[in-house]
Amino acid sequence: MIDSKKPVYRPLMGVLFMCMACTFFPVMNGLAKLMSQRYSSEQVVWARTLSHLILVLLVLLPRYGPDIVKTQRPGLQILRSCMLLASTMLYFTAIKYISIAQASSISFLAPLLVLVLAGPMLNEKVTPARVVGVVVGFIGVLVVVRPGSAVFQPASLLIVVSSLCYAIYQLLTRRVAGTDRPETSVVYSALVGSVLMSLAVPFSWTTPTGWVDCLLLGSLGALGASGHYCLARAMTYAPANFVSPFNYWQMVGSVVVGYLMFTEIPDFFTWVGTAMIIAAGLYVGLKSNK
Repeated sequence: MIDSKKPVYRPLMGVLFMCMACTFFPVMNGLAKLMSQRYSSEQVVWARTLSHLILVLLVLLPRYGPDIVKTQRPGLQILRSCMLLASTMLYFTAIKYISIAQASSISFLAPLLVLVLAGPMLNEKVTPARVVGVVVGFIGVLVVVRPGSAVFQPASLLIVVSSLCYAIYQLLTRRVAGTDRPETSVVYSALVGSVLMSLAVPFSWTTPTGWVDCLLLGSLGALGASGHYCLARAMTYAPANFVSPFNYWQMVGSVVVGYLMFTEIPDFFTWVGTAMIIAAGLYVGLKSNK
């Protein structure tokens, strides 16, 4: 068990694990978009959460046994899982209609929301720099989304709400990092979602057309589990407001995946808005650590 009064502080390891997480996630999102062309969002999310849960239990149960599900913060762990489920459902629904890069750029709002919400949730000081950064970040999102224009997609708003849910998930991950091992957090990340989606998926079920689709659906859980394990490790090694800005590494993978899988190329305004969001996040992150 990790001593909550003496958390491990290794910032470079925290950055490394965050960047690793943000390499797994774009690949997962690209495959989710591909599968969403043939299956409902409910079925894709169900495959992602259930395969995640099965995989981590197969890997972790032999080593830790039933103790892997023991937690000192069951309420927070359940809430974490619900926040991740909501974020995933909103995100997977939205990427049916918008590009991977655009979805990724809007989701970069999450680290800024972490910086603001870290005040009430983690008792971290909310500085004027954080407020300015969030305002600039929201302006960047508006540049990407361009509400009222011909290119506006209402699905973009789902990514904004998804980002809020994900920010809360990250902060709750930091809250439980001092008392629960990362392996336990990985299990709980998928536990509640697996139960809820198993109840919902029969109403939108489509039988997979072959073993390739089954493999791709199952790989969503492997990629997600790997990413969230790295995220849990990152939050264990460093504070949320330090490692969260490195989430921007995900944009590189999103552009590559979007181009290779769907020939998607971000337009000028997407790049400008993304640059504003990233600049705001990095600025606030640097100010927060002085």
